[in-house]
Amino acid sequence: MANIANLQRISATALSDILLAEQLAANPKVAVVDVRDDDHIGGHIKGSLHFPSRSLDAMLPTLVRKLEDKSMVVFHCALSQQRGPGAALRYMRERDGILGKSSKLEASGDAAAEELKGEDKGGRSTEQKVYVLDRGFVGWQEMFAQDERLTAGYRKELWEDGYWG
Repeated sequence: MANIANLQRISATALSDILLAEQLAANPKVAVVDVRDDDHIGGHIKGSLHFPSRSLDAMLPTLVRKLEDKSMVVFHCALSQQRGPGAALRYMRERDGILGKSSKLEASGDAAAEELKGEDKGGRSTEQKVYVLDRGFVGWQEMFAQDERLTAGYRKELWEDGYWG
């Protein structure tokens, strides 16, 4: 069973490469879920879904349905130490409950992720990888804050003044 210690991580660089390639896709298969609360106003990964951690539990069934066609889901918070990993675990458990499947983990480095294989009762593919963004939005904004292809709503003054630190 998945736990915080064996959740798979993805680096900001790897995620940026995937997101840039996805921008050309007609039907993107990657979703980024930002579970920050008020700290979301300092900027966010372009195209990410904002599901604040304080209301996530109530929204999990909706999130599972919304992401059912995605092959990869990446969760993050500010540092991806608590809210992001916790949200990823709760999502995986909710998804397992809805699909009636058990989680299986494959560990083979940065590219490894939880995979649910097979089909659900409706014949839809249930294969999905779940990651946590390494170093969260803090690490992301250090690399990609000024890249408008990847980051939206960035407020430099909030980060420079240590507002979030």
